Amino acid sequence: MKTAKQYDRAYFERWYRDDRTRVHARGALERKVHFAVAATEHLLERPIRSVLDVGCGEGVWQPLIHAMRPAARYAGVDSSEYAVRRFGRRRNLRLGTFGTLGEIGLEGPFDLIVCSDVLHYVPSAEIPRGLEVLAEMLTGVAFIEVFTGADRIEGDLHEMKPRRPSLYDRWFSEAGLVHCGLYCFVRADFAAGITAFERGRG
Repeated sequence: MKTAKQYDRAYFERWYRDDRTRVHARGALERKVHFAVAATEHLLERPIRSVLDVGCGEGVWQPLIHAMRPAARYAGVDSSEYAVRRFGRRRNLRLGTFGTLGEIGLEGPFDLIVCSDVLHYVPSAEIPRGLEVLAEMLTGVAFIEVFTGADRIEGDLHEMKPRRPSLYDRWFSEAGLVHCGLYCFVRADFAAGITAFERGRG
């Protein structure tokens, strides 16, 4: 019988710092952050002013965002008491889950909302509610990285939900989020500036 998942210091050491088991190659995080910021600024046609990182872990996006855009406001949300206790004050992290985004006093809106490598661990009942709140707070791009049961995945498989891609399609559509490529989503009322080809529509 598997034990309940603990996002404690040992978890982050294993998956993010130990070269034998870490989930990202060195430099991958920096490239991901630069891409998300560039995509958002391309569509907004201005520098980003605010970032929300949902399921932020230790808030490792914060120092990279700060280095790129020192004036941008960053807020992180995570369910790990360890991460919030250790980095909360320094990186502006608060305790919460995907399903409680609307209940923890977030001061939106946000130009860029990040939810990287998170949704496939979130209970199904929380996802529609969380996506709806996320869409309400979004003014630019949501970078939402999702892996499904159709993907080959290495790394942390404990409590991963191998859902169908079509289920995520439905949830995102119901929340009013339009896919515009490479894990990037915009609100439906923003999508008029996104071409049909980018949205995957013929």
